[in-house]
Amino acid sequence: MSILDHSPRTTWTPRLQRRHEIVTTGGMDGVLHVGAALQACGFPVRDFTVDVRDGVPYSSVTCTVSLTTAESAGFAERIAALPAVVSVAPC
Repeated sequence: MSILDHSPRTTWTPRLQRRHEIVTTGGMDGVLHVGAALQACGFPVRDFTVDVRDGVPYSSVTCTVSLTTAESAGFAERIAALPAVVSVAPC
C-alpha cells in the first residue's frame, strides 16, 4: 500500500500585486464599468485611482490587482474586452 493516492490536490498559488493602467472612454460611466467588471471578476484590488477630466475624451484607471501567474495571462484581454476600454497596460 502506498501513501500516495491519485486524487487531485489543490496547491497554494502565490498571488502577486500587479499594477495596470486602463484607459477608457465615456467619462465617469466608463470608469464605473471598469470598477464593476473588476469587482465581478473577483480579483482582489488593492489600489484604485481614477483620473476623469471634463472635456477630455479619455479617462484612466490605475489599479493594483492581486493575480496569480495563470490569471495574469488573461487579465488584460478580459478587461480589454469591455466596450468602454481603449487599452490595458501594466505599469
